[in-house]
Amino acid sequence: MADIAATRPRSPLTLALNGGNAGVYLAFVVLLVALGFAAPRFFTFGNLTDVLRQAVPIAVIAFGATFVIGMRGIDLSVGSTLALSGLVTANLIVLGYPVPLACAGGIAVGAVIGLVNGILITKVGITDFIATMAIMVISRGIVMVYTQGIPIVGASDPAFRMIGQSYAGGVPVPVILTAIVFAIAFYLLYYTRFGRFVLSIGSNPDAARLVGIPTDKVKIAVYVLVGVLSAFAGILLTSRLEAAMPEAGQGYELDVIAAVVIGGTGLSGGRATLFGTAVGAVLMAVVRNALNLLNVNTFWHQVVIGTIILIAVAADRFSRRQKA
Repeated sequence: MADIAATRPRSPLTLALNGGNAGVYLAFVVLLVALGFAAPRFFTFGNLTDVLRQAVPIAVIAFGATFVIGMRGIDLSVGSTLALSGLVTANLIVLGYPVPLACAGGIAVGAVIGLVNGILITKVGITDFIATMAIMVISRGIVMVYTQGIPIVGASDPAFRMIGQSYAGGVPVPVILTAIVFAIAFYLLYYTRFGRFVLSIGSNPDAARLVGIPTDKVKIAVYVLVGVLSAFAGILLTSRLEAAMPEAGQGYELDVIAAVVIGGTGLSGGRATLFGTAVGAVLMAVVRNALNLLNVNTFWHQVVIGTIILIAVAADRFSRRQKA
């Protein structure tokens, strides 16, 4: 079972330095230096701000996905959850509902999707891959049926725009909100019994059950958590665009998995690092931004992202074999 003591670091700095992510941090620095030479525009203030904004939805979802993958699970429905939650939020605002109520409606959609995922996996016995893939298809289908492929525009309430477009002290509010989400997720994972249960289940589900951990309840809670964070990411994106796009979140599943795995969270469970996930999310945004600055054909973007995932997974497997 996971080393419980290891899940409660003495300080955030200790975890950042000793989380086994030195290779990720080094790769990130090397990439930044290379971009400085290849695309001088990268280090302009406006472009760096855009990179952080682009990283926000992936980072918010990836913080929740860190719990799922650390628990030895997978969630392929995050992109569709983002789209459906954004659609519900935008539609409620267009219909004249108060912004807090509209956002609560979007969050509720994410929570329900997460709850359904958790029940299908723990109570019905469907594997996480199949269950979340089915929910992904169903949710995207609902979005397409409702919108007929046409964006829902008009979500331009000033209070709603502030969520995704305003600044506080020169820092974009979505970035600040992402930092708050990170802090909450960090506390949950490393300083609560819930977080220790998650990693224990990921390390050895049978042993966790034998020592009295309510594995089904923990799994359901984790899927609800990632559903809520996917919905929150949808609200942030919808606020930024002032519209709900039917295709929003497509391909986010790959980016989220890449951010988590690149960050050092093992696909075999029992190990999770939120610092690494944050770096991985920014790294994914940097890669996409770099490809755009270098005028690389958009059809090649997925090829690059897929290659990064393969390298990250291969490196994780190699590292585990070396330790064994």
